[in-house]
Amino acid sequence: MTRMARIEQDKRLHNHPRDRHNPWSLHAVSGPSEGPGFKRTTMRMQSSWVVLIALSMTLLVSSPARAAVEENNDAVNGEVDFVEITPELRASVTRGLAYLRKVQKADGSFGTSRYGKHVGITSLCCLAFMADGHLPGRGKYGDVVERGMKFVLDHAQETGLIAANTSHGPMYGHGFATLFLGEVYGMTRDRRVRESLVKAVTLILNAQNKDGGWRYQPLPYDADLSVTICQIMALRSAREAGIRVPKKAIDRAISYVLQCQNPADGGFRYMLHSGGSAFPRSAAGVASLYYAGVYEGDALQRGLSYLKQQANRVGSRSVGHYYYGHYYAVQAMYLAGGEYWADWFPRIREELIRSQQDEGSWSSSHGDAYASSMALIILQMPNRLLPIFQR
Repeated sequence: MTRMARIEQDKRLHNHPRDRHNPWSLHAVSGPSEGPGFKRTTMRMQSSWVVLIALSMTLLVSSPARAAVEENNDAVNGEVDFVEITPELRASVTRGLAYLRKVQKADGSFGTSRYGKHVGITSLCCLAFMADGHLPGRGKYGDVVERGMKFVLDHAQETGLIAANTSHGPMYGHGFATLFLGEVYGMTRDRRVRESLVKAVTLILNAQNKDGGWRYQPLPYDADLSVTICQIMALRSAREAGIRVPKKAIDRAISYVLQCQNPADGGFRYMLHSGGSAFPRSAAGVASLYYAGVYEGDALQRGLSYLKQQANRVGSRSVGHYYYGHYYAVQAMYLAGGEYWADWFPRIREELIRSQQDEGSWSSSHGDAYASSMALIILQMPNRLLPIFQR
């Protein structure tokens, strides 16, 4: 494939038609089988998946995420005016993926001690490999993603809940696992995934509380912003993969997130009437608005301004929930584009490259697999391979 062909392919990837005012309008929840509602998925959506799958296959034939992306650092949408993917970044990602492969357990899971055999951490690790172009059974690390997917599917319960060992409320892990299955199903149409994905989405919808948010347990009683963003991303991924999601549920989620915004500074509170603004949850708040289909407005601009004021958080590893905060912040800045992305990404890229340990990992109190998966997803945002990250 020539350089110009790759550029045009990438432009099609990022400019696929999407109703930016109402991205949820065509979809409500489907059942386990592919009925008429599923088959009504729009042709424009189907064509975007064809392009994504074709690009993934192209990258797997050569070396994952290198040929098409390294030649095209500054050609996406004509917006990027800096080198996103440097040789140092590629070397860091190569070492990080090699590390993760070494620490995968025999049952396909990732995580240690109190976060061992965790469906959420396992899903994040698999997403880190998928962000480099590896799919279940395909590519250099296809076996790693396949084993991870099997672990997640093995822990999908009849109720729809996806949970193994967890030290916290299961909806965190469930949200990340549903996101992972949504990305796999969207890129591969693997029929092994669909039934579990539909049930997982149904459980999320049934667990939404009266205010429009979610909490630790799969019950509609309480809500916080942190768990809510996990479910919004999961629903968006499933919707983009063709699983029907009711617009009403997303409208209620938007209402909840907006009510969590702090009128004093534009940041976001942990709960509706609890605590002040903080960088990690504010990054999650801005990202959740984008994923819920809010692309403009005062709330979004005030949230982005708050994050820019927190720019010193890049490099400040003493801040709580460091990887969590930057995982969402880099998504928010990427989706905002322009100067937001150009100012933010080079700083977090260099910080993560500097902090990588000799064996290729990153460290966190939540475990090195968790920290490494988060860092690798952040570093690979410019690859633009995961459907959830498409503008």
